[in-house]
Amino acid sequence: MGSQTIIDIIASSFVFGALLLIVFQLNYGTSENIQDFRGDLIVQENLVAVTTLLEYDFRKIGYCKDYTKIPVATSAIRYADTSKIVFWTDIAAGGAPYTGDGSLDSLSYYVGPTSELSMTPNPNDRLLYRVINNETPVGVGMGVTIFNLQYYDAFHVKLATPVADPREIQSLQITIQVESPVKFTKYYHTSASDTLYQSASWRQIRMIARNLNNR
Repeated sequence: MGSQTIIDIIASSFVFGALLLIVFQLNYGTSENIQDFRGDLIVQENLVAVTTLLEYDFRKIGYCKDYTKIPVATSAIRYADTSKIVFWTDIAAGGAPYTGDGSLDSLSYYVGPTSELSMTPNPNDRLLYRVINNETPVGVGMGVTIFNLQYYDAFHVKLATPVADPREIQSLQITIQVESPVKFTKYYHTSASDTLYQSASWRQIRMIARNLNNR
């Protein structure tokens, strides 16, 4: 076997190895992109589920099928702070359509401490709780890292929290952020942002419950 043939074999081996390495990298990169997409999708779905429920409930602040139960709309919100709100509404029993049953219900939203989700690698995630009357608190959102409420009066002036007189509240601003419980790290085409927890956020500016305008 001539020296030229040996050189050709060695060169071919290098080319084949390089091509094989490229194929492996493309395969790993594709797998990471799929994993990244799935993680983003889960976070987005969690956020949509939470915000849909929040908007649904908050727009019913001060609503009751029997309107005589809340004769003064300004008394609808009972407590208002940056991470907790308590208000009167009418929640239909048994999951019926939201026409209410004519009974006045107290509805609370608040976030729990980070220690409740100490089993997850993310040190900042919390549970968002929804409480009807004196029932057992129910976690309606897992992985919430930010749940912030701001309140404004009829002149769109921001109120100090906790709001001393909830009767002044005319509109709300809601900010919520959801993160994945585990950190996703890329190994190809990496950057500092690739090692962070995947997150999605949502803000509703100047949400106005229709019944709060009945002044």
